[in-house]
Amino acid sequence: MKPNLFLNKKLIAIAFLCYGIFCQSQEPNDCVNAITVCGNSSFVFDVNGEGVEEVQGLSSCGSGENNSVWFQITIANSGTLAFTLTPSSNAITEDYDFFLFGPNATCGNLGETIRCSTTNPQAAGQGNNLTGMSPDDPDPNEGPGADGDSFVSDLDVLAGETYFLVIDRPVGNSPFSLEWTGTATFPESPSNPLLANPNLTSLPDLDLCDNVAPFDDLITEIDLTALTQDIINGQSDVAVSYHNTENDANVNINPLGEIFTSFFSTQTIFIRIENTTTNCYIINTLDVNVTGLSNFNTPTTYELCDDDSDGDDQNGQTSFDFDVKTQEIINGILGANYNISYHLSQTDAEADASPLPTIFTNTTATPTEIFVRIEDLTSGCVGFTSFDIVVAAKPIANDVSLIQCDEDGIPEGFTTFNLNEISNEVTSNVPNTNVTYHLSQSDAQNNINPINSNAFDNFFNPQIVYARVTNTLTGCVSFSEVSLEVSTTSSNNASLAVCDDDGTEDGFATFNLNDSNAIVLAGAPAGLDLQYYETYEDALVESNPLGNTFTNTIPYNQTIYARVENSNACYGISQIELTVYELPQAETTFETLYCLNGFPDTIILDAGILNGSPSNFLFEWSTGESTATIEVDAPGSYNVRVSNVNGCFKDRTITVLPSNIATIDDIEVRDASNNNSITVLVSGEGDYEYALDDIDGPYQDSNIFEDVLPGLYTVFVRDKNDCGISEELVSVIGFPKFFTPNGDGTNEFWQVKGINNQFQANSTIFIFDRFGKLLAELDPLGPGWNGTYNGAKMPASDYWFKVKLEDGRTFTSHFSLVR
Repeated sequence: MKPNLFLNKKLIAIAFLCYGIFCQSQEPNDCVNAITVCGNSSFVFDVNGEGVEEVQGLSSCGSGENNSVWFQITIANSGTLAFTLTPSSNAITEDYDFFLFGPNATCGNLGETIRCSTTNPQAAGQGNNLTGMSPDDPDPNEGPGADGDSFVSDLDVLAGETYFLVIDRPVGNSPFSLEWTGTATFPESPSNPLLANPNLTSLPDLDLCDNVAPFDDLITEIDLTALTQDIINGQSDVAVSYHNTENDANVNINPLGEIFTSFFSTQTIFIRIENTTTNCYIINTLDVNVTGLSNFNTPTTYELCDDDSDGDDQNGQTSFDFDVKTQEIINGILGANYNISYHLSQTDAEADASPLPTIFTNTTATPTEIFVRIEDLTSGCVGFTSFDIVVAAKPIANDVSLIQCDEDGIPEGFTTFNLNEISNEVTSNVPNTNVTYHLSQSDAQNNINPINSNAFDNFFNPQIVYARVTNTLTGCVSFSEVSLEVSTTSSNNASLAVCDDDGTEDGFATFNLNDSNAIVLAGAPAGLDLQYYETYEDALVESNPLGNTFTNTIPYNQTIYARVENSNACYGISQIELTVYELPQAETTFETLYCLNGFPDTIILDAGILNGSPSNFLFEWSTGESTATIEVDAPGSYNVRVSNVNGCFKDRTITVLPSNIATIDDIEVRDASNNNSITVLVSGEGDYEYALDDIDGPYQDSNIFEDVLPGLYTVFVRDKNDCGISEELVSVIGFPKFFTPNGDGTNEFWQVKGINNQFQANSTIFIFDRFGKLLAELDPLGPGWNGTYNGAKMPASDYWFKVKLEDGRTFTSHFSLVR
């Protein structure tokens, strides 16, 4: 069998493997429930349980059923039977076995296996966990355990023969795929002529209308008789049955019949299409959707404001026109042929009883639910919906008065009012209300010509304006009067000053505005309210109030405003002068050096003033001194606080680091070599650099000199901080490779380099010819050998020397006399 349709030759999903009832009973892990193999399609399968043990003792491979699945294979065309089983997991611990019975075996008489493999891939040391039948393997049986490589030989099979293949998984939990690789073929599955694409499995949805009472249970009759005939399409060997589950369709039990009653609003019908000759079948699906009439718009809540059409605008009653809802329900639905009625209960709507009149006046408090019956006169389908009718109350609109200050310097009684400040008082702070203000009652009622509520300049004192209050949720409107009056009281001005010490010297600082409260309110009656604003205009209309702390927005000097109120009536507006004082312009950190070898000399430290005269500042040194400069004679950290006349200050820290002339502790010389070097070892507090034979340099940071020629040198060590230069003489012993005593005044003598009165003065030097004859013994402090013996010039040749230095070292080598 090819459950769940005919897919391509590579893979086909067996969707009914472990779902629902099928995993609990009638799974294909017993012979009688074997899956019929159709076409040459492969499988992807899982196994779960052994069912009835039927294999044990029938195989020379040992083992039996642990987690098994059975396949029944009928040969359509002769050839070879071969396959490859591949576990989904490539873990070597996933172990699959198989057993093949036949030909023409029956479930009651299987006989002995003709092919089997129970090799354990891990125990056998395989490189993979595959198993199967292959023309490349000669053995008919392999296993158990470490025996074999999991593959056995393929089988020649004839058309009409029937075999049973048992796949078993003794170890692991991985599903597997099965691919047929032989030349034999299997009977083909039937096809559904309604599906042009053989890879599809689903028919188009069947949409039905629930037109049988009760209309809201979405249960109706389904008639698939015509669909059956369309699928059979005149074929005599095709049977069609309908099932509620895929398991029932696969096992071919519990058919629904061609006419049955739905039991879900949306249900999937599984269609079994079987070839009655080969028993091959496919499973198609059909989704049946049962709905009530739904092709209409759901009406929204029908809300009207209470009015005085019945003589009372506060009783919660008004008249509703249901034609408005009818148009809403069918709006945009082309060809709608509906009969729509309105009812006070769902029961009346379903029974089509007691319809309400088109113009309906409620007699009870709302919200009231209205039930709608919608009947499609064309299809007979009936749908239901509902909506609420609501009579919305008119909003609160109180008559209030507002007193404002006249602080523009002209006491004429005209000023600017922020009417928004009293909106909460007009509405009693009821949420979801909007207030606009108008110069006349007529303008307020017609909602025209609203005045600027943020900044309204009165032109009478006092003056009446009119408030229109709208509930923003319902749209209902009420009206009230607002009396405007100008006050003549006043409050005190004040000033605040701080240093610009917030870390950024930019003229901006944070002020605690509460520090000026006492000055502003001095002499005023108790119980007043005080609020600060950045501009006079903001203070006048009470817009953008400031918090208790404020950072100035104009550097160094800025004026803000304090508004004093008495129960929301303006008492006075004061100016608050804010000043940010500059800090002294001084360098806050400095680093210098003190030469310890110069003690008790002193160095001068200053307060780091960058502009202005030092006489304009005060100084507090950590030494207790109060002058602009001090003298010190020791390293350390020195602090000074520099203050200006406003009391603002900066702290300066001067770090005096120690330095010193170098002490030459040792000089290590590697000489008499091809790569002479001098290493200078020093100590001291300074930072040192080194030069050789020239006090003016060049100097180097390294204390090692490489590739030094033989001779006498002076080593100079200079403190980079100018604390002085130390020096010491050093000798580098070396032996010239040749000399030229030809009278030209250059290189006329051969002598050991690096010897003088201070270095190696008591050394001995001998010159030999190449036969070992002593030619000369040289004075180490003399000019050297001039190339003669007993007054005669020696010929150009190689000559040997032996040197024993005063320090005990002995050297023997040769040099050339060049004429």
